[in-house]
Amino acid sequence: MDKNNLILAGSTIAIASMLLLAHSESGQAEVKKGLTANPVVKEKGVESRNEEWAKYYPREYDSWKNTKKNDKIDDQLKKNPQLAVLWAGYAFAKDYNAPRGHFYAVQDVTNSLRTGAPIDAVTGPLPTACWSCKSPDVPRVMEEVGELEYFTGKWAKYGQEIVNPIGCADCHDSKTAELTLTRPYLKKGLEATGVKLDNVSTQEMRTFVCAQCHSEYYFKKTEWTDKDGTAKTAMVVKFPWDNGLSVEDMEKYYDDIAFSDWTHQISKTPMLKAQHPDYEMFTKGIHARRGLACADCHMPTIQEGSDKYSSHHIQSPLDDVANTCLNCHQETEAEFREVVEIKLAKKEQLAKFAMDNLAKAHLEAGEAWRLGAKEEEMKDILQDIRHGQWKWDMAVAGHGSFFHAPDETLRLLSVANEQGQTARIKLVKVLAKYGAIDYVAPDFSTKEKAQALAEVEMIKLINEKDKFKGSLLQEWNKQAVEKGILNLDSRKGMSDNTSYGTQDGKDKDKK
Repeated sequence: MDKNNLILAGSTIAIASMLLLAHSESGQAEVKKGLTANPVVKEKGVESRNEEWAKYYPREYDSWKNTKKNDKIDDQLKKNPQLAVLWAGYAFAKDYNAPRGHFYAVQDVTNSLRTGAPIDAVTGPLPTACWSCKSPDVPRVMEEVGELEYFTGKWAKYGQEIVNPIGCADCHDSKTAELTLTRPYLKKGLEATGVKLDNVSTQEMRTFVCAQCHSEYYFKKTEWTDKDGTAKTAMVVKFPWDNGLSVEDMEKYYDDIAFSDWTHQISKTPMLKAQHPDYEMFTKGIHARRGLACADCHMPTIQEGSDKYSSHHIQSPLDDVANTCLNCHQETEAEFREVVEIKLAKKEQLAKFAMDNLAKAHLEAGEAWRLGAKEEEMKDILQDIRHGQWKWDMAVAGHGSFFHAPDETLRLLSVANEQGQTARIKLVKVLAKYGAIDYVAPDFSTKEKAQALAEVEMIKLINEKDKFKGSLLQEWNKQAVEKGILNLDSRKGMSDNTSYGTQDGKDKDKK
């Protein structure tokens, strides 16, 4: 073959190779495009069954299932007996545990003594709103019946509907899989703070979807008329953000509308109960100021071969320090944990001071009332107790508050302690006036002693709950399965841990 023919042949081979390569790269691009395109999990409505999402997002689903490992019951009333006194007359004095994994969200709210033991759809102590943060069935039901109808009635009204635990459709659109806000009350709350929902970035959404549930709220009594002309009352979830997101802003909001969650059984104080104000506290901390989102620390990126995905094993970053905290913090894991332990001990000490002083203030106020104190004498004292306990609660009700905003947490605990002490100093004068100069608050050093002061009838509550779990709860599950919204296989591996016992008084978690 002469030189020219050799060159021509070589050129032909090179061109063919380039065309083949181009075709191959184009094909790979098409394959990649197909793999990354968001599949339609459900064309219309909300797909609340988490296992249905697994068909399209197996890695994310498998990591989400790991939240079942976070099943330990951490009884906060046993750990901090003061709580039963602080919440006397309120449901939290009965039962309060640290949060478990999302896998247990529905089980925890049905097991809790706080939700009582309804016998039908119209009985029980709590409104439907108590389901609002527990399940992707909530946005499904809201879409089906309307927001106001959802918020009308008792918690037991939707027991056969709210059956799937916190999962995919709480944060993702069922058609596009894009992050979306599924709770209308968050949209209203954000708008009240000046957020333009049309201009929300993806990074902001990685926090806002969490804020749908991890925020302070109250139930706003709302009168409305349904399509049949029937007058009804809805207890609608509302975030108290009209004045801003600071603790004092929300305190003023509640004071201005004379709102209270309950009247304290012992001190007669009109009380506020902070729920889980993780978002509000997060906005006051260094992580938010550095532009981080909730998902950056609670949903780290996982690499499996050439694939990356966001872990949905949502838990404390301290459970996976190497993949979370140490992405930014430069210490070794041992050094980091040591620093955290030292700082947490200081926070816990301040929290205990505040709880002790506030609990004693309630008991001393109760004694003052018993001896004949007048409302005018007690007015300022009760306001000190109300404000002090609100600040303490806001500092601790979000279990990650010390990591989200350590300086703000310590500030709130210090102010709470000071206001509790101020109330007690004022009470010394009132008690002395009525002949109780040497009054000493009774012992509340154990859960049992504290609950006795709060008049919590645990045996009765446990017996009623066991009866509910063996009857109405079983009927709810049966109806949900028949309707096709619950797959009982999705609950495999679910423990049934509680902080209380069974009817015979034995703790079933220790058998």
